[in-house]
This record gives sequence, C-alpha cells and structure tokens, in this order.
Amino acid sequence: MSLEEVTGARCVQPSAAAKSALRPISATRVDVLGGFWGERLRANRERTIPHGFAQLGRAGTLDNLRLAAGAAGTYRADADSGGALLPFLDSDVYKWLEAVGWELGRGDDPGLRASADEAIGVLARAQRPDGYLNSFVAATRGGEPYTDLPWGHEFYCAGHLAQAAVAWHRALGDDRLLRIAVGVVDHIDREFGAGGRDGIDGHPCVEMALAELARTTGEGRYLALAARMLDLRGHGSLGDGRFGPAYWQDHEPVRYAAEVAGHSVRQLYLDCGAVDVAVELGDEELLSAVRRRWQDMVRTRRYLTGGLGSRHRDEAFGDPYELPPDRAYTETCAAIASVMLSWRLLLATGEPRYADAIERAVYNGVLSGLSRSGTEFFYVNPLQRRTHRTFESDGHGRRMPWQSCACCPPNLMRLLSSWPQYLATADDTGVQLHQYAPAVIRTPVGGGEAELEVRTGYPWDGRVEVRVARTPGHPWTLSLRVPHWSGAATLSVAGDAPAPVPAGVAERTRAWRPGDEVVLVLDTPVRRTEPDPRVDAVRGCVAFERGPLVYCVESADLPDGAVLEDLRCDPAREPLTSPRSDLGDGVIGVEVPVAGGGTVPAVPYHAWANRGPGGMRVWVPR
Repeated sequence: MSLEEVTGARCVQPSAAAKSALRPISATRVDVLGGFWGERLRANRERTIPHGFAQLGRAGTLDNLRLAAGAAGTYRADADSGGALLPFLDSDVYKWLEAVGWELGRGDDPGLRASADEAIGVLARAQRPDGYLNSFVAATRGGEPYTDLPWGHEFYCAGHLAQAAVAWHRALGDDRLLRIAVGVVDHIDREFGAGGRDGIDGHPCVEMALAELARTTGEGRYLALAARMLDLRGHGSLGDGRFGPAYWQDHEPVRYAAEVAGHSVRQLYLDCGAVDVAVELGDEELLSAVRRRWQDMVRTRRYLTGGLGSRHRDEAFGDPYELPPDRAYTETCAAIASVMLSWRLLLATGEPRYADAIERAVYNGVLSGLSRSGTEFFYVNPLQRRTHRTFESDGHGRRMPWQSCACCPPNLMRLLSSWPQYLATADDTGVQLHQYAPAVIRTPVGGGEAELEVRTGYPWDGRVEVRVARTPGHPWTLSLRVPHWSGAATLSVAGDAPAPVPAGVAERTRAWRPGDEVVLVLDTPVRRTEPDPRVDAVRGCVAFERGPLVYCVESADLPDGAVLEDLRCDPAREPLTSPRSDLGDGVIGVEVPVAGGGTVPAVPYHAWANRGPGGMRVWVPR
C-alpha cells in the first residue's frame, strides 16, 4: 500500500495494517460536478453551513464556550428548550467545524474560514492548561469533570471535537484543532486509560473518534482506550437511569449482544467505534457481533425510508417489527449514524449490501431532515402525518430553522460535506463505484493512476456512464454496484453489446485504455412495495418506490375537500411517472392509482413538507 493510498482527506481512514477490504478515496480526489448531488452540496456550502454558524450564535452555543474562556454571563440553551441546560451543546460547534473543514479542503471560502477561525479561537481560549474543555462543566459544575458519566456527555463532546480535528488535519493540514483535541483526549486517558478508573460515557461517540485519532497521530494508546471503553460497556456500570441499562447499550457486552437495543443513535455510534477497533486489531469476534446486530436491525427494525427508532419516549428502537408510521421517531441523526456504520462495514467487508443500505438511508431518511432551502430542519421523520390532528410542537410536520437540541442540523452539514468520500473506494485490484453522481474520480490503482468521469441523471435516471480518462497500462478491475431494487440491469463495456448483470456488483477486469466507456443501465419502473405482514401498523397497505427513492402522498397535492386518510390504492392499475418541476430540476413524481378512478400525485419522501405542514403518508391502504 503506497503512502498516497493511506493519506488524504477521509473521514474514515483505516491504517495500512488494518484488516479492511476496501480503501476510501480522498475527498480532494473526487469532484462532484452537478446533478442531484451537486445541487445539494452547493446548497450545503452556500446556505446551510453559514446559516448554522448564525444559529450557533443566536442559540448561545458559542457564548457558552466563551464562558469557559472567562467571559461573564450564564450558561444557556436555545430559547425553545424551556430552560433546560443541555450538557452536550459544545458538540454542535464541533460538528459544524468538521463540516467546514471538509468544505475548505475542496476550496477556500473567506466567509466560512473567518467564522471557523472565530470558533477555533474561542475553543483555544476555553481550554484549561491541563487540557480539559467543556463549557457545561465549566459554567454549571464548578469545573469539576467527570461527575456524571451517564448523562454528562463529556466523552461524547470530546469525540466530536476529535472528529473535527481529524477533518481539519486531513483536509487542510491545519492542526489547531488537533492540538486542542489531543489535550482533551489526553486528559480523559490519564483518568480512564490503562491503570485508571473504569468509566464510560452514557452516549457513545468517543470510541470511533479515538480510533481515528490513533490513525491520524500514530498514538496507539488512543486505540487502546477505545478498545477498553468497548470492553467496559455492557456490565451495568451506568445503572438503570430513566429507561434501563439497554438505553445506553450497557445491558450486554458489546461483543456478545445479538440485537440492537435502546437509544438508536447511541447504538449506531457505539457500533461505528466497534468496527473501527475491530479492523485495526483484527478482532473478528467483535466485527461479527456488529454485523449480526446490523442484520437484525435491517431485517426487523428499519423503516422503509431507512429511518431508525420507533419510540419517542427514549428515542429508541422498539420491538422487532414495531414500526408505526405515524408515531415513527426516526431521528435524522439516527439515519446519519446508520450511513456512518454501513460505510465502515462496507470498507471492512466489501459487501455491496452495505452500500445499498447507505443509499436507502441517505436518499430518504437523511435528506428528509433538510428543507429545499437548506435552512430548515426536521429532528423526527415520521412516515405519516394526519390531516386532522391534535396540537403538535414545532418540528413535527414543519421544519424549523434550528432546534433546542440541535444535534441534527450540524450532523447533516458534516455528512453532506463529506458525501463525496462515499462515492467510491479502491483496493489493490481496482476501483469500486458505490453511489452515483456526475463526478470525476482520481485514485491510485496498483502503482498507477486512474481517472474516471461519471455522467448520470441519477436518481431520476438509471443510466450511469463511466469514461476512463486515465489508466495505468496493466489490467485492473472496475466494479459498479447494481442495487438490489433493480429488477433488470445491463452493462456494456467499450462499445460491446449490453449484457444482463445481476444485483450486487458488476465487475470487468481488463487493460483499460483512455476513452473506454462502461455503461450501466438500471431499470427504474415504479415499484409497489408490500410491508412485512408482521408490521401490524401498515398491514393491508402498499408503498411506492422508484429507483432508490421512497414516495409519499401529501395533502398539498389533493383536490380541495379531499381527505388524505380516505384514499385507497387501486391494485388493478399500474402507477405512472410524471415530471415535478415544481419541486426541482429533473424531479420525477409518481401517479398513484386510487379507488374510484383517477390518480393522485406522490412526491419523493425527502421532498415532503416543503409546501407547508399538511398531511402526508407513505403507506396507502389497498
């Protein structure tokens, strides 16, 4: 493995010695040129991230850190928090900084850089000489650290700081945040590392950050600390709390727990860290445990949209097949965390099912959390909102400019800023394309250099054209994912006749020449999807999908006087497609046949609630 293959701007970067099937490609070597993803990445850079910095100021999150630096005042949360002093707000700044790091790595922006410089300066002033940094502890607990591990989120915040620091180091070669993060993590290691006291955070996150910090600095004790925290979890040390030990995955050891349990984001972040540690240490038992839990989750607890978490009370997974559409919690952060976990499992194993899961989650459960404008957000993402309903607080059916618990908005920002990293990977044998967008991808291949030009109208169009612009002279393998939703797909290479390819991966190995083209064509008819009969809440219903997209019916598209809940799908007639330029360039809608004749429009689920907080449903009764 060459030096170039193990360095670069990557949010997940297995070491050269890691037991990992695939290697991510540096974000600086992937240019998204337009289309569906180009539009969203541009909006994130130009609107969402600047909006986020303004909201961090309005909510008092930056001022809390200024308190830790010695400013006068009192700790506060967003005005909508009802006076609750949330202990994890520092992490919102860190996630925002991570997003900016990836963005600046692709091109300078004076406004973003100035805002980031301001935030980094505040952090540097707020850090204590011993390395500790946490505004909540500084302002409300007399500066005494680690007095409330179950609920204090101190390791959690440190984890997000470390992830931001890694982004700035890898994307920009800027180590200001890295120096701060190392001080914070060293403070934790002195207290809880080898020979220290046993302790874990009620909210996992630091584990994957420690692994990435070890990969970045070469400091093995960070990986050892991550492994130690994984081994300590599952023995009841956090107590029962309000929701029982399963809430924070402290009911069974990580390497033995067979099912996902408790708070969805906590579980997924924990398993991200477990994969990172497993591939670095070659721990097959630990990796197998995560894979079992992932399979259980996908089979029994995942919504059609890729959303996760069916219980509002504790933001948690419910029982198997407990997937009510109207009471779905499906936090945006949980969908994002599932992308992060599936990406790690894809790198570890090379299995295309993990890329399929990323696609379902990101096109539906993630992007639904962000408005078309890029400046309003959902925390929860239900699959049904009734036309006539009792009072609901803001954020349920109407996206908000910010949230009192604002974990989701900056999480969206950092995922979108790092999205080019998820498109493709490489290994010693060739290049693998996992997600499709108009792009130029450059990567080392077996001692040479390959450059691929991708042209596609995906997700609206299933045709993907890949042109080899540069290639080494020796043979190598080009792989393209064939999604499992595709009932029929063909592949043609260098002008040969199209040949059918099954779902999974289509591979061709040859001595490529500049100008060679590969064309993958995926059929994209509208699909009727039947629910698993064990999902009681939607038995007798049907949903509609096309390509990677789940569709929903909104009351905004119904005739005056029509009530969404009165609709019944007509199974005798086939759904059709229709253009929806009112929702964006190239958007394809679906016409759902209904009982009594005629059709009603359905829109991509991620695009709902952009025309007001009306009724919506994904599952339509037959």
